[in-house]
Amino acid sequence: MTRILPLLALVLLAAACSPQGADDEAPQESSTTQIETAPETSSAESFAGTTPAPEFPDGLEWINAGAPVTLDSLKGKVVLLDFWTYGCINCIHIIPDLERLEAEYPDELVVIGVHSAKFANEGDTNQLRDIVQRYGLEHPVVNDKGFTVWNAWGANAWPTIALIDPASKVVGIRSGEGVYDAVEPVIAGLVAEFDAAGALDRAPIHFALEADTAPRRALNYPGKVLAVDGRLWVADTGHNRVLEIDPVTGDVLAAYGSGSRGVQDGPGAQASFDAPQGLAYSAGTLYVADTDNHLIRAIDLSSGAVTTIAGTGELGYPAREGPALMVGLNSPWAVLFDEGTLYVANAGSHQIVSIDLSSAFVTPLVGNAGESTTNGPFASAELAQPSGLALSDKGVLYFADSESSSIRAADLTAETVHLVVGGDATLFEFGDENGQGNKARLQHPLGTALGGETLYVADTYNSKIKRVDIATNTVTSWLGATPGWADGTQPQFNEPGGLSFSDGLLYIADTNNHAIRVVNVATGDTSTLILKGAEKFDPPGEFRGEVITLEQIEANAGAASMTLNYTLPDGYKVNEEAPSTLTIAGGGVIASLPAGATYDLTGTDLPVSVPVELVEGSATVVFDVTLIYCETVATSLCLIDQTRFEVPMDVGSSGASTQITLNRTIPDPNL
Repeated sequence: MTRILPLLALVLLAAACSPQGADDEAPQESSTTQIETAPETSSAESFAGTTPAPEFPDGLEWINAGAPVTLDSLKGKVVLLDFWTYGCINCIHIIPDLERLEAEYPDELVVIGVHSAKFANEGDTNQLRDIVQRYGLEHPVVNDKGFTVWNAWGANAWPTIALIDPASKVVGIRSGEGVYDAVEPVIAGLVAEFDAAGALDRAPIHFALEADTAPRRALNYPGKVLAVDGRLWVADTGHNRVLEIDPVTGDVLAAYGSGSRGVQDGPGAQASFDAPQGLAYSAGTLYVADTDNHLIRAIDLSSGAVTTIAGTGELGYPAREGPALMVGLNSPWAVLFDEGTLYVANAGSHQIVSIDLSSAFVTPLVGNAGESTTNGPFASAELAQPSGLALSDKGVLYFADSESSSIRAADLTAETVHLVVGGDATLFEFGDENGQGNKARLQHPLGTALGGETLYVADTYNSKIKRVDIATNTVTSWLGATPGWADGTQPQFNEPGGLSFSDGLLYIADTNNHAIRVVNVATGDTSTLILKGAEKFDPPGEFRGEVITLEQIEANAGAASMTLNYTLPDGYKVNEEAPSTLTIAGGGVIASLPAGATYDLTGTDLPVSVPVELVEGSATVVFDVTLIYCETVATSLCLIDQTRFEVPMDVGSSGASTQITLNRTIPDPNL
């Protein structure tokens, strides 16, 4: 007899998205879950499958793998396939479950991401590679843009997971969130069963993770930006922190968050965030949508202290009314302050909620938590992952409804929702077309900003900035083309995600370019803000670069010369403005630099020789080199290389000058 496994029993239907051609509502249980198991032969449970799993076809592009992966090569392992598309909030929600399973079964389980793209832009392997790094995925991902693997498994919703036993047989397939609780008992059973039979392979597998070779940047996938009264804040999403930046000089003035993923309140340097996005400001307080923590945080800008003001840290679905710290939020993506109220784009529950800051009370405002394009009264309207907010002086709250690829508006007086531009019939009406109302097409917009009667839109997956005339509900392309980078009056962007308008300037969080772009809206001229000094906010005592240990050097006391024999990638140079340095970080009792512990390398030509003074003694001298290097042409696109050289030295009495050479080849960031 074939038994129903927990994998089937715990299917969640309310947290999955259907592909084009399927119903917009999540599929029914009978159409999404197929379980094949071996018949019971004893009282012990058997989770083993009976049907061979379909092999990955040849010719697909792989990320985080180094080479194509085959199921045949994974025999002896439990394999979990994760069918996803990268803009889907439900797919993002199961990443922590996958990470937890990978941590608990490091040598028994292999997770394979099968990316079957909803949007055209998502099917591009280069764009997908950025997302894999942005989400911190540490398992192979195959680009299934033609839905070949998807169709072989009969998947019909995002996210869907499939489980394969160590004999490469199908265990089951399910759709929706709540993956850990559903599949962990099955994985545990498979591990025990195949281990007892001697058929479990615990030999570690090391895949070529691309994040391991990614260059360090001042910003890492910035999501949102906020400019107010000459001040500029950036959600440095990939670094799990918020930065305050001088909008004129680019100097990093403050950092909030240690940079490590977490949920700690307290002083700015010790607090932690998890993929922060939206920002709002009022009277010395910066409000932060702490997206992956499902919280709203507040930063006291006078003290730097971070506190949690809304959310429980658990996913709330749907959003409900109640005290702010007792109401579960769901991937808050944008926040906006107005007259004591904080509006929150609760992307994961497809709602906009309001928080009365004086009473610390949450009220669901727009949307019934269904994911669709239904307009009308607030209570019955259905949104699709709202991700950007802008409020007009007429009380109209504009929002980027990303999964419906539209801009919609909530009239706070009439309490009704209406379409501004984009599709309004299904969640699959997307493209790149100017026009009025539902004749226009966007592709997964994430950001909005108002300047007078113009609504600026980050048309994210088209890598464009567009302008909407809110008097006529007409959208026109303005800046941008194919994904890339270029300044000037014909700029290029790469998945811009956040906008802020202030004093005639439009600030853009150019997410995949890891940059803040600034547009003079009168001329359309675009520049890139060079960030300076972000690395000085790294946690004290924590070194994040490469460490190179040299063999012991026999040296003479007195003047010596140290050559930094660096090779930069072709087309790069040391930036003339951002500070690069050589620092003695340890063992300085026998070595010193001319001006103390630090030597200025800003704008230097490499290789370069630096004078060093040595005194008798033995020690390991630690030299830290920080280089800000930028493309020779696009000098605003800068990367950070931090290298620590540990140099054991035995310094004798005075004699001939000693030559010390520190060799370093910085890898090409584009390879």
